[in-house]
Amino acid sequence: MTFKSLLSSLAIVLTAGLASANSDVIPAPNTTFTPYGKVGEWNIFVNEDRKTCMIERVDALENVLQMGLTADRSVGYVGIFTKEDIGLESGTEAIAVLIGENLYAGQVRKLTTSLREGYAGGYILSDDPQFVDDIMRQYEMVVLPETQFAFVVSLEGTMKAIEAARECNAAQTG
Repeated sequence: MTFKSLLSSLAIVLTAGLASANSDVIPAPNTTFTPYGKVGEWNIFVNEDRKTCMIERVDALENVLQMGLTADRSVGYVGIFTKEDIGLESGTEAIAVLIGENLYAGQVRKLTTSLREGYAGGYILSDDPQFVDDIMRQYEMVVLPETQFAFVVSLEGTMKAIEAARECNAAQTG
């Protein structure tokens, strides 16, 4: 089975096709991120322009994982960045992530992270509560870009970090 046919046959699919949400994930140039706190190895930042919070962790393999909400807070995102060349071209490409027993598919666009130099990757959007639950309860995520190169990202500490991000987001609205 090819990667593309595997993606088209998935039962659980990310809602990454939300065009308006996609532009809400990518911070505008000169966005100010203020450190808010730390939970374990996760850093919490406030996007001062949006008044939303983002969590970020660099794992032992130097992969960067970022999570937060779009500007309208209706969709969550996971940013996955690596120093490795994983074959992402400019434009939008299919990607899948395996978390526990669930495989999620979506679209990713090659970007560089504004908080870390030398990293490239992209964001995956989802409004699926199961996706967030899997991220909170599992210990690793296998990232399957539309290449033969896959890599593993640690999800260690995500439950406490996501709970702290929720508290941070609540503090920004009050």
